[in-house]
Amino acid sequence: MVTLKSGRELKLMREAGRIVAQVLEALKAKAAPGVTTAELNEEAERLIHKLGAVPSFKGYHGYPAAICASINEQVVHGIPGGRRLNEGDILSVDVGAIFKGYHGDAAITVPIGAISSEARRLLEVTEGALWAGIAKARVGLRTGDISAAIQEWVESRGLSVVREYTGHGIGRQMHEDPQIPNFGRPGTGYILREGMTFALEPMVNLGTWKTKVLSDGWTVVTEDGRLSAHFEHTIAVTDGEPQVLTVL
Repeated sequence: MVTLKSGRELKLMREAGRIVAQVLEALKAKAAPGVTTAELNEEAERLIHKLGAVPSFKGYHGYPAAICASINEQVVHGIPGGRRLNEGDILSVDVGAIFKGYHGDAAITVPIGAISSEARRLLEVTEGALWAGIAKARVGLRTGDISAAIQEWVESRGLSVVREYTGHGIGRQMHEDPQIPNFGRPGTGYILREGMTFALEPMVNLGTWKTKVLSDGWTVVTEDGRLSAHFEHTIAVTDGEPQVLTVL
């Protein structure tokens, strides 16, 4: 179960979060037609180390890279490689960093050049769903309130939330209990307490919510081949407004 974090621990997680946010900003600026996802990975790993942290993902259950880079119908866990970005793609980038034993974890989906109106709407709805979930991360509410807010935001706009992959507790471990699905019922799940820290991460598809894993054992894609987007922040439950840790 996710532990309650002290002020010192939250400061360390905040620094890990700043590092993640700085790396994501650098990758967003670098992502352009002709750039490979391997080049983005190299830049991310270099910058994480320069900022005094280590990548959370590299070596995690054998994962071979410092970031996840998922293009178009790829939902999450895309392995960086020689594939070049093209005008009109959307790229989901997930970054994790460990600073003095504490994790930060965040993701954004970036348009590559001009994208379709359908893709633009997908990005807007997905990012909005993240903030709808964050707004429910308050003392006395429950994890199910977060899940339900994300689901309602997405489905009321005609899109679908991925169900096989979830948000999670975070701290000294990248993944701690409880899981926080992107769907659920209000008033269910764990009661939220001050000092809890979570990574909330809606993954939203244009078509079906169903997914499958490619033969590399990592890359998750939409079952119907339609676009998917992913936004994530690490947050802390406080005695007031939720605190977003993965911002500059």
